[in-house]
Amino acid sequence: QVQLVESGGGLVQPGESLRLSCVGSGIIFTGNPMGWYRQVPGKEREMVARIRGGGFTDYPPTMKVRFTISRDSAKNTMWLQMDNLRPEDTAVYFCKVQDFWGQGTQVTVSS
Repeated sequence: QVQLVESGGGLVQPGESLRLSCVGSGIIFTGNPMGWYRQVPGKEREMVARIRGGGFTDYPPTMKVRFTISRDSAKNTMWLQMDNLRPEDTAVYFCKVQDFWGQGTQVTVSS
């Protein structure tokens, strides 16, 4: 049974940082495409950062400078480092490995 568990979300002020973690079980991280996505109520889920099968990373232009995705396949763990957070980054953040999703972690950016 595949399980992906996110953690690290919370309430922060604008300009602060958060590091999200995604730990997987029942699935191999090595060589698999994976990524982070986010969703706000009433809107479609959007890609925040991803690692393609060959290890190349992709980011939307608005997030490329502030967000960094990384992984340790030996630990079946993926991270999303988010810096200089903005109120518009408020959302539920999900990790995805192959076609499997985690349950999400809430990130709220507010003063």
